[in-house]
Amino acid sequence: MRTGIATVCLAGTLREKMQACAVAGFDGIEIFEQDLVTSPLSPEDVRKLAADLGLNLDLYQPFRDFDSVPEDLLAANLRRADAKFRLMSRLGMDTMLLCSNVGTATIDDDDLRATQLSRLAHLAGEHGVKVAYEALAWGKYVNDYEDAHRLVDMVDHPNLGTCLDSFHILSRDWDTAPIEAFNPEKIFFVQVADAPKLSMDVLSWSRHYRVFPGEGQFELAKFMGHVVRAGYTGPVSLEVFNDVFRQSDVERTAVDAMRSLIWLEEQSAAWLEANPAPAEGEEASKAAGPAARRRYPMELATLPRVAEPAGFNFAEVRAGDTAGLETLLGQLGFAFNGRHRTKDVQLWTMGHARVIINEEPATAAGAALQQAPAAAAISVAISAVGFDVDSPVIAAARAQQLKAPAVPRKSQANEEVFQGFAAPDSTEIFLCQGSPDGTAAWTREFGDGPGVPAEDRAGNPGAVIDHVNLAQPWQHFDEAVLFYTSALALEPQPFAEVASPTGLVRSQVMLTQDRGVRLVLNLAPLLQQEGPTGASEPGASGTGHRRTYQEHVAFAVDDLVATARAARDRGLDFLRIPANYYEDLDARFELEPEFLATLRELNLLYDRDADGEFLHFYTATVGSVFFEMVERRGAYDGYGAPNAPVRHAVQYDHLHHLTRTS
Repeated sequence: MRTGIATVCLAGTLREKMQACAVAGFDGIEIFEQDLVTSPLSPEDVRKLAADLGLNLDLYQPFRDFDSVPEDLLAANLRRADAKFRLMSRLGMDTMLLCSNVGTATIDDDDLRATQLSRLAHLAGEHGVKVAYEALAWGKYVNDYEDAHRLVDMVDHPNLGTCLDSFHILSRDWDTAPIEAFNPEKIFFVQVADAPKLSMDVLSWSRHYRVFPGEGQFELAKFMGHVVRAGYTGPVSLEVFNDVFRQSDVERTAVDAMRSLIWLEEQSAAWLEANPAPAEGEEASKAAGPAARRRYPMELATLPRVAEPAGFNFAEVRAGDTAGLETLLGQLGFAFNGRHRTKDVQLWTMGHARVIINEEPATAAGAALQQAPAAAAISVAISAVGFDVDSPVIAAARAQQLKAPAVPRKSQANEEVFQGFAAPDSTEIFLCQGSPDGTAAWTREFGDGPGVPAEDRAGNPGAVIDHVNLAQPWQHFDEAVLFYTSALALEPQPFAEVASPTGLVRSQVMLTQDRGVRLVLNLAPLLQQEGPTGASEPGASGTGHRRTYQEHVAFAVDDLVATARAARDRGLDFLRIPANYYEDLDARFELEPEFLATLRELNLLYDRDADGEFLHFYTATVGSVFFEMVERRGAYDGYGAPNAPVRHAVQYDHLHHLTRTS
C-alpha cells in the first residue's frame, strides 16, 4: 500500500513537514495550498527537496468553489485553474483535488455541473493534469460520494476522476459497499481520516476533530476493504484537520500518522479475510487461513500476529528518594524481596502483584517525562509496566514495526532479557514470558529481604495488579490510544469525563477481552501554579500553567476490609473521605448500618451495579504516585466512576493543605 499524508496534518513550515514525513517513512505527500503560499521555497525548490527526501508529490489541494456557478464566474474559475495547473507543472505534480462547491454555487443542475466539469477536465488535459472530484459532506448541491462519481461518469473524460475521503463518507453514514462497483481507473485518489462520534455540525467536526486511523470510531477497515476490492492501486493518504496535531512536535506527529496507516493496512487485510465478497465465498470456503486470501491489485502488508497480554507482570516506580515509597508499600502489606544483584532496583510483592522501585537515573526514552511541566516537583513516578505475553520477541517485533522506539535494558549473564519499547508518554513497556502459575523467573535475581511478617501477608495470596492509571500529556493522548491498540491489542472503551477541582479529566480505558489487563489513560486539566504569595507564577513550560501528573497502580485483593484494617494498624495514611459522601452513599444504596459504619471507619469507597459490588480505598500521594486497593464482588466490571470526583477533590485538598503548611 502506498502511503501519503497531507501537509495540513502537521505543524511547522513546509520544509519541516516534508522532512518529518520522510523520517516517518511516507511514500508521498499532499501539498496543502496554504503551506506552499506561505513558504519561502519556490515550486522548483519544493520539487527538488521532495526528490532529495525520496517523497512523491501526490496531490495539490484544494481547488474550491468551481461548479454550479453562472458563466461569468465559471470563466474566472477556469482562469484560476489554469494558473494552478501551470504551478503544478513547476512542482512536477499531476493530480489536483477539486472539492464540491460549498460557497458560490447557485445553480442546482446536474447537466450544468457535468458541462462545467468537462471544461475543467479538458483544460487539465492540456496541462497533463488529472482532477480528482470530491464530494464534501457539507457541499451545497453535491455532498454524496456516489453523486460525485455519477457526475464523473457523465463527463467521461480521462482527466476527471473522483477522490474518496473516508471522513466525508462515514460522517454522513453513507454505505461504502457501492465503492466496489466503481471503475478503479476513475478513482484518482483516496484520503482517510478517523474521528470520534460527535453530535455537532459536520463542518466543525471535520475542521477540528479528525484524528488518525485507530484513534476514533469510524469503520475504516471496512471502508478500505471496499476500496481494495474495487481495484484501486493509488496512494492511501491521511487528511486530518486537528487542532492538537498542528501544535505538536512535527516529527512525532508524523510517526504517529505513519503508525496509523500501518495499523489500518493490517486491519483492512483482516477485514477482507473475515468478510469475503459473495463471489469469493465458495472459493474461500474451500481453503482455510491465509492460503484462501484472494489477491488484489493493492497488496496489503500485515504485522506479526500476537495474542493480547495475559496480565500485568509488574509495575515499576522510579524514585530519587525511596523512603516514602518503601514505607507506603510496607504499610499496604507488600513484602520486600530484596535488591537486584546488579541494578539499583528493589522488588516488593503481595501475592502475584509485583512493584519494582527503580533508583537508577531515567533512560533516554524516559527523559521526555522528566522534562514535562512541573517535572522538577516529581520525585516519584511510574516509569515502566510489564505485561505477560505468549511470545515477547514476536510482540516486540510487532511494536517496532509500528514505530515504537526500543528501550532494551542492560543484562548480565543468567539475567532475564526483557523486550521493551517506549510508549508515547515515555512509560517503558516490557514484554515478559508469562507462566501458568503466575510466577516470574526474573524475581530470582533479587535477594531475600526482611519484608512484613508472614501472618500480615497471608490474607492476600491472590493479590494482583487490577489496573494501572497513566497520565497522558495533552498533545499525545490520541497517539497513546492508537499505540496501545495497535502494539498491545488492547481495546479502547468509550471515554468518560470526570469532574475535578481543576477541570474535567478525560479518562480512556484500554483493556483485554478477559479483563486481565486494564489500562486507564487520563488527560489531566491544566493547573495554575502559585507562588509563595499566592500569585500565579510561570510553569516550567513558561505558560503559567502545568498539568497534574498524578498516576496510580490499583491492586485487587480478596478481602478489602481486612486489608484496610491491617494497613491502618501499620500506620497507613488513607485519603480522608468526607462525611457527606457516606450520607449520599446511604441515600443511594440503603446500606446495612454496620457495613456503612465500616466503610466510614476505614475511609472506604463503595459502588454497586446490576452485576456486583466494588470496594476501594486510596493512599496519600508520594511524588506523583498513589496506590489504590480494590475488591471486586460478583461480576462488577467498572472502576467506581461515581467516586472519582470525590477522590479528585480530596486529593486536591490534601495536596494544597500540604503546600500551605510546608
